[in-house]
Amino acid sequence: MTHTVPPAVFKTRVRDESVGGPNPFRWQDVSAEDVFKGRRVVVFALPGAFTPTCSSAHLPGYEAKYAELIEQGVEEVYCLSVNDAFTMFQWGKHLGIERVKMLPDGNGDFTRLMGMLVKKENLGFGYRSWRYSMLVEDGTIVQLFAEPGIADNHPEDPFEVSDVDTMLAYLKQSRS
Repeated sequence: MTHTVPPAVFKTRVRDESVGGPNPFRWQDVSAEDVFKGRRVVVFALPGAFTPTCSSAHLPGYEAKYAELIEQGVEEVYCLSVNDAFTMFQWGKHLGIERVKMLPDGNGDFTRLMGMLVKKENLGFGYRSWRYSMLVEDGTIVQLFAEPGIADNHPEDPFEVSDVDTMLAYLKQSRS
């Protein structure tokens, strides 16, 4: 049985010089179909921008090995978080992210439909994404690596299988 990515709309912002001023961006809705249709992409989801593991290992790991992912036939790599577009942009800028695309799921719609929306009230985060990564081909989820123990207010932040090395190993194995 195969699963397709859920239909959701991401509220993004894009640079638009016609806007002018110090913040030359405009809102742009991007559908899941826009992101996934006819493409082979890797998405990794994490609990939040500027948080420790997300900032020190998860996002930087995918950025560092972006070229290796592309060599394995991946067309694009997205970092998804239940954060707004402004926060995702500033976080990527702060970390010097140049290749991985930031995908804001500010309302958590996509994350909820994926079954990955969890409460992180024990940390004061509200609702956030459980940590996972997935390979998607033309809207179909081919492989999903979800961290073990998905639960609301989990006392730990597992980071064992959604990392870039696990995804790369899978991609290399599946091509041979």
